[in-house]
Amino acid sequence: MYIDTHAHLDFPEFKNEVHQVLGRAIEAGVRRIINVGVDAESSKRSIDLARKYPEVFASIGIHPHSANDLDIETKQQLYSLSSHPKVVAIGEIGLDYYYLKRSSQFSKYPTREKQIFCFEQMLDLSIELRKPVIIHSREAEADIYAILKSYQKDIRGVVHCFSGDWDFAKKILDIGLAISFTGNITFKKNPELERIIEAIPLGSMMIETDCPYLAPEPYRGKRNEPALVVRVADEIARIKNIPLAEVEKQTSKKAMTLFGIS
Repeated sequence: MYIDTHAHLDFPEFKNEVHQVLGRAIEAGVRRIINVGVDAESSKRSIDLARKYPEVFASIGIHPHSANDLDIETKQQLYSLSSHPKVVAIGEIGLDYYYLKRSSQFSKYPTREKQIFCFEQMLDLSIELRKPVIIHSREAEADIYAILKSYQKDIRGVVHCFSGDWDFAKKILDIGLAISFTGNITFKKNPELERIIEAIPLGSMMIETDCPYLAPEPYRGKRNEPALVVRVADEIARIKNIPLAEVEKQTSKKAMTLFGIS
């Protein structure tokens, strides 16, 4: 059994097709999928999918893109949503400085300070609810690590869609968090990512699609979907020179343990 630990099946790209997409996932051996919220509305939609489909679980949270939307009411909404038994994590949450480093057309994008405040509020929520976190990190590794380090004793979780360097990977593992890989590991040869995959224990990693984004080769540029998470597992098996079945077994075991699913 494979587990896609990060999907966005509630996004418009899957409108009216979720049933068929899940059918292809099951046929490919993907039997569990975590649908991840990025704001209050998508968190609600994730729970709706989890209610409807037994193989789908939900995660709720505020993505850094939506940090400006966080207020007392929104946090209370998330707190209420968390009571659903298929909510297994708080996420995706984190920091994303990509647009802060680009042109002024992104002037309304959440500031560094707003993002940090939102991130810390979501970490506090995860501690209160005793749920793991799903962390988004883009061009913000120093701040991500500093904040996670300060919460180290109280949190557990995963940095998803990992694209950092070995130093960041080692720091994440040292504070007890897992790392998740997606279709980007199949793109043009990336010696740093291959080095990380070779070096870190299989028991510290998980696999995901982040669909509809980041479809692996040879599907790059097309809509991604959970069935293709098997391609990510296959690439990890190739890099580590181990059987695909071992990747399947260990990444699923890690996901089941972290998120409390079976």
